[in-house]
Amino acid sequence: MRWLPRSLAVRATLLLALITCTVTGMLGAYFFYSARSAITEQLDTRLIGRVEHFRRLVGNVQTIADLHERPSLFTAMLGAESDVLLLRRPGEAPFIDVNPRRFPVPGALAAVAADRDLAIGNVLDIPMADGVPMHWVAALARSGRNGEMVEVVAGHPLTNEVRMIHANRDRVVLSALVAMLASTILAYLVLRHGLRPLHRVAGKAALINPINLAVRLPEHDAPLEVQHMVVAFNAMLDRIATGYERLSQFSADLAHEIRTPIGALIGQTQVALQRARSDTEYQYLLESNLEELNRLRQIAENILFLAQADHASLTIERAPIALHGELEKIAEYFEGPADESGLRFDVRASGVAFVNAALCRRAVNNLVVNAVRHGTRGTTVRLIGAQDGDVATIAVENEGVPVPPEQLGRLFDRFYRGDAARSYTESNGLGLAIVKAIVALHGGEVRASCPMPGLIRFELRFPAMRG
Repeated sequence: MRWLPRSLAVRATLLLALITCTVTGMLGAYFFYSARSAITEQLDTRLIGRVEHFRRLVGNVQTIADLHERPSLFTAMLGAESDVLLLRRPGEAPFIDVNPRRFPVPGALAAVAADRDLAIGNVLDIPMADGVPMHWVAALARSGRNGEMVEVVAGHPLTNEVRMIHANRDRVVLSALVAMLASTILAYLVLRHGLRPLHRVAGKAALINPINLAVRLPEHDAPLEVQHMVVAFNAMLDRIATGYERLSQFSADLAHEIRTPIGALIGQTQVALQRARSDTEYQYLLESNLEELNRLRQIAENILFLAQADHASLTIERAPIALHGELEKIAEYFEGPADESGLRFDVRASGVAFVNAALCRRAVNNLVVNAVRHGTRGTTVRLIGAQDGDVATIAVENEGVPVPPEQLGRLFDRFYRGDAARSYTESNGLGLAIVKAIVALHGGEVRASCPMPGLIRFELRFPAMRG
């Protein structure tokens, strides 16, 4: 399709021009052939009427001799100077011979019986030497008194009619060409005018850039055929603006998180270099720097994991795991930190989950770390697992600082900072974002809720298998 012009208006114009040419040509041909048929039919009717007239005339005369005496009468009654009229006894030479151009009578011409009426089908069409058609018709007539048979032969060359038909054909062709040209020009002008809203939409789209993502395409001004596209485009811009805003906030928060350990590293190193230190002080400095470097490494690993999860570059293998056994292992692993915080675990689980064991364990660990760190002393952290048909659910509940309902939906955002939500983040504000990414890789969903004041519940739902 490279041969097609790139302009949509020109393409549509050419298509409309092709349709117009086809329709106009068909209509012109229809009217031309209809007019030619009408002219020919009228001519044949007049020629038959002439023969019928002379048949009646023959029937009214007393004898054939009366016809011999009035040849000029027949000449005067013809319609044109080149018309043919012959009266003859069957098998004899004509006794009335009006044939100025001496046209030969075709041998295929058969005379209609005297007791039969003539019809259009009795007209014989024979082309002349120059290609112009000539119509012939013949019929028998019986004289009035003695009943002698006379053959009446009439012929008419279509010279004038063909000339008129050709003139009409030329006018039809010219009219069709003018109509095609006018239709093409009008179609192009109408399309150019109709595509103006698209140009305005393109102008608006040209104003959109990363700094100015608030511009939206005009939906009310767009043609009906492209309104759905404009609505979808504006919805896409809304998503891009939201994503760009979150990316900007993520960059700012990431810089803030990295700045803290880097600042600590720089500050501690500058203090250490101001004067000579003992081996114990240098060892303490290196241990402190190692702690900050591990923190930076953890941030980098978490960000890399989230980037891979966002771009679906991770291929996970899934297998069934027993929920009760897995949650018991996690509770046992965190039993020491929980005792230090004055917390205890309550595991209630049954059924299996079809998951990647390592990733699922990481997600639940992040939730348990939050619960152990920020749970109210003397309360219970509940690990709940259940299988309902094709869906397995893992929930972690603990009592702690209440979270406002309007902030629950944003707890899983990266580096989200809320008054209470900040208390429920781990791994430098990426812990819950990693939980959400892991569940998304499994095709599941995650949510946070407060079933009652002071109780927060994180719930992970894993489908039993991929659809």
